[in-house]
Amino acid sequence: MNPRGRYPPGIGNGRGGGAGPNPNFYPRGPQPQQQYVQRNPLPSQQNQIYHNQQQQQQRYQQWLKRNESNSGAGELVKSVTTQGSDSSSQDWKTQLRVPPPDTRYKTEDVTATKGNDFEDYFLKRELLMGIYEKGFEKPSPIQEESIPIALTGVDILARAKNGTGKTAAFCIPALEKIDQEKNVIQVVILVPTRELALQTSQVCKELGKHLKVQVMVTTGGTSLKDDIMRLYQPVHLLVGTPGRILDLAKKDICVLKDCSMLIMDEADKLLSSEFQPSIGQLIRFLPANRQILLFSATFPVTVKDFMDRYLRKPFIINLMDELTLKGITQYYAFVEERQKVHCLNTLFSKLQINQSIIFCNSVNRVELLAKKITELGYSCFYIHAKMLQDHRNRVFHDFRNGACRNLVCTGWSLRKVRSPWFSS
Repeated sequence: MNPRGRYPPGIGNGRGGGAGPNPNFYPRGPQPQQQYVQRNPLPSQQNQIYHNQQQQQQRYQQWLKRNESNSGAGELVKSVTTQGSDSSSQDWKTQLRVPPPDTRYKTEDVTATKGNDFEDYFLKRELLMGIYEKGFEKPSPIQEESIPIALTGVDILARAKNGTGKTAAFCIPALEKIDQEKNVIQVVILVPTRELALQTSQVCKELGKHLKVQVMVTTGGTSLKDDIMRLYQPVHLLVGTPGRILDLAKKDICVLKDCSMLIMDEADKLLSSEFQPSIGQLIRFLPANRQILLFSATFPVTVKDFMDRYLRKPFIINLMDELTLKGITQYYAFVEERQKVHCLNTLFSKLQINQSIIFCNSVNRVELLAKKITELGYSCFYIHAKMLQDHRNRVFHDFRNGACRNLVCTGWSLRKVRSPWFSS
């Protein structure tokens, strides 16, 4: 009998040997074996045991010879198989409907990356397909910093400039972490305005177009009945304003006990006195092990209190070396109130302005200034919070499509304007 530990699994002393040798495992050194003792075996059983030992010895010798002679062939087969799997894994990329490359000028705000790819984060293939078909080629700096940390479940406090890809920085990990088989709300994205809610939900739908993730948007000023009916259907990701979501949660229509991720975009506004009480109440509906992500360009002093109360050892990301995007020049004109319209008229007549957005601090000022700009002979739209939602959506859509050159609005009716050179 051969010493124990000299044969692969299935080769041994005939006591329960397996189906044959396993070429991928060859034990080194003595291995413990269980001993089975049969008292007074019959002669026929002794012959059967001896016969089994002989067969296993022959199979073991054949396996040794075959393994020595075909070791090179085995490596070749393994290499061919690996290359075949690599080529097949790249086939899905050739079938994507990728938009033409963006050849517009990009500044260091989006080009100063570490050289990572979206595939480095081991995302779902369906999500990668949506990312590439939206035109994203490589992650921007804020995406490089945020995506891998968010996927680990750690709370995040992130500062980055508008137009550098913050929306995709939290939408991508949110879509990745959603379990499509569970028909419950798993991610809530809070935003301060209706327009931003619509934009964010559209980004989520485009990135998750190949996933079975159900995205819903709900804001104040829209039909509450429609939102209630929609919530009776499967919803995985909910985008909305704090007041409306809190209202639905209090009515037990919006169930958040399985929501593991809360994202706050434009957190500086959400942490103001206008929204913070609603957010505090809303967090009580979330489970204790929730993850909170805060994204903004600036943070007020109140963020310290919020962070101490609700965030657990947050990972802080700060890419704000300066407030504005590189490549943008700012000017400040100090003029009296009665000279402001004359100053605008001078700018319009002396500069080649394709489109302009003019912010005012009240609804009355918006309508009055839009009227005066029109009287000066320039096309002008206006938008503010007291307008009907359908009207606001139509004006915003027309301006984005170039139907008008100038838009007058209040600061938060159009809080987030997309950067002309980075659309994520």
